[in-house]
Amino acid sequence: MSDEQTRKVIDQFNQAFQQHDPSLLKDLLAENCRLENSGPAPDGSKHVGYDECLQFWSAIAGNEGMTFEVEEVWTAGERAVCRWTLCWGGGPQDFVRGVNVTRLEGGLIVESFGYVKG
Repeated sequence: MSDEQTRKVIDQFNQAFQQHDPSLLKDLLAENCRLENSGPAPDGSKHVGYDECLQFWSAIAGNEGMTFEVEEVWTAGERAVCRWTLCWGGGPQDFVRGVNVTRLEGGLIVESFGYVKG
């Protein structure tokens, strides 16, 4: 898989959160998808399988009280790293910065690990 193809998948994934449109996630996840969320500390929550991952990410993407800002995306074959900021209010501490490390297979997300600055 080329860097451009991976970037296209990651861009659509990020758009789901930026546009609050969980339907953009449906065609991006593999049946055996696995994600590790950044919280709760210290290891984050773990989610396995298409349905569980879609449900978890859809809840975040559909939350119009949050703003997801992409800082930078790198791709290398079937791997991607995305630095981001997630805001949930207007206060000076109502945000967190983080990174997602994602792996694709056959054009679908199979693994994604989220980490935040703590």
